[in-house]
Amino acid sequence: MIQKLTLEVCCADLQSVRAAVEGGAHRIELCQALALDGLTPSAGMIEQAVDMGIHVQVLIRPREGNFMYDRDEVSCMQRDIRHARELGAGGVVIGALRPDGSIDEETIRRLAGEAEGMNITFHRAFDVCVRPEEALEQIISLGCHRLLTSGQAATAEQGIPLLRKLVKLSAGRISIMPGAGVNAQNARHILDQTGAYEIHGSLRNNGHTDAELVRTIING
Repeated sequence: MIQKLTLEVCCADLQSVRAAVEGGAHRIELCQALALDGLTPSAGMIEQAVDMGIHVQVLIRPREGNFMYDRDEVSCMQRDIRHARELGAGGVVIGALRPDGSIDEETIRRLAGEAEGMNITFHRAFDVCVRPEEALEQIISLGCHRLLTSGQAATAEQGIPLLRKLVKLSAGRISIMPGAGVNAQNARHILDQTGAYEIHGSLRNNGHTDAELVRTIING
C-alpha cells in the first residue's frame, strides 16, 4: 500500500476539470488539443479551472510537433507563463530539446526564470531525449520540481525499469511522475514497482475524465 500518493489528472476541457475535482484529484495539468499531445490552453480556460479550486499546472506548448523552439516561440512561451501566473495557476509544464536530442538548457533556463516561484514540471519531451541519466541531472540543475515521463517507453507500465532507475538516481531532489497509459488497474502497480509517489493520467471515459476512475486511484 502506497503511504503517500499524489494524483495529477491531465484535463483538456472544463468538463474533465470538474470531474477531476469531484473525484478528489490533488492537481491537474491543464491543456487543450490532446489529439496533438496537448497545447497551451486559453486564458479563459485557465481562469475557470483555477476558480474550481484545484491546483492548476498549465502546459506551455505553443504548437504541435517537435520540442525545438525558435526565438519567437520561446518569447511566446514566456508570455504564456506570465499570463498563467496572473490568472492564478500554481505551476507550469515545460520542455525543450536541441536538434541533437539533448535538453535545451538555455530555453529551459529562460522559461524557468519566468516561472520563478511557481511549481515547474518538465514534460514528456524527456521521453524522446538522448542520454536520459544526463538529462535528469540537467533538469534538476535547472530548478524543475517534477519530471513527467513514461520511462522513454510507449506506456509508463512498459517503462518501469527506467522509471525505477530515475527514482533512485533522483534521490529526492526531484519528483519522478510516471505518465502515459495510466489507468485504475495499473496505477498502484506502477507506483509500487518504481518507488514514485506521484502519478499522472487523463482517466477518460467517453472522451472526458471520469470522476469515478479518479476516486478508484485515490482510494485504492
